[in-house]
Amino acid sequence: MVPLALAQPYRVVDARGRALEIASIERIVSLDGISTEILFALGVGGKVVGRDDSSYYPPQVLRLPSVGYQFQLSAEGILSLRPTLVIGREDVKPPQVVEQLERAGVQVVLVPTEPTVEGAKRKIRVVGQAVGKSQRAEELVRSLERDILALGAYQAQQAPRGKLRGLFLYLRGTQTTFVCSQGSTPVGMMELAGLENAAKGIRACQPMTSESVVAARPDVIVVFLRGLESVGGLEGVLSLPGVAQTPAGQRRKVVAMDDLYLGSFGPRAGRAALDLFRAAYLREGFVEVRP
Repeated sequence: MVPLALAQPYRVVDARGRALEIASIERIVSLDGISTEILFALGVGGKVVGRDDSSYYPPQVLRLPSVGYQFQLSAEGILSLRPTLVIGREDVKPPQVVEQLERAGVQVVLVPTEPTVEGAKRKIRVVGQAVGKSQRAEELVRSLERDILALGAYQAQQAPRGKLRGLFLYLRGTQTTFVCSQGSTPVGMMELAGLENAAKGIRACQPMTSESVVAARPDVIVVFLRGLESVGGLEGVLSLPGVAQTPAGQRRKVVAMDDLYLGSFGPRAGRAALDLFRAAYLREGFVEVRP
């Protein structure tokens, strides 16, 4: 059965600057975890019929079929779910997938990925406009703004003496290790949490070397929980090249955060930054952070 079109199409300008008219939101496929989270927060989770592998929050999302990882997608798998609307990051890969979906007559809305609070607001608003929930999107934006104010007040109250230097390591096993810096979402979250980026001078993520880690002199090393697990836990992180020679390694100061939470420049960004601040500044040694 073909879903009925909306009586009045929803209009949205996506991250490409393209003005789109959305004729139906009856079957939505979401191609990244934050877009999925926003869709459920907007109250349209019941219309989501597919997700990518990075979408696992809220927990009921896991009951939906996966179309693969957001940077390794195929149009065939997405089209098999008969979507009327596809929503994903502006850097979805391969980019040809978007062209293939649009040639098949599917509306594709790409959301901005800027790892800042303002970027999070834009993301929420774009998704809200795409599904006709602009008012609810503004409520989510106001909630995020309240969380950011609470974060600032808490940071001021604790008044740390000088900023700690934080280094984010992207790990997927001991053979896939990267140092990330400006432009990466976890580093944006670290900076929001009041940590100084210890890997200044590089863009995005670069292969990790012992020299780059030692030169960064981090007080805190931040990793994804899945990255932590992939190298065998805390001892695995501490045994990576150069880590033991850093102030963080010597103090065993590693913060491992849930992947989507640390990368949550979405509705939970303020809360995630507060949790990271507490873990980095107010607790000693190794800390796991789960939402």
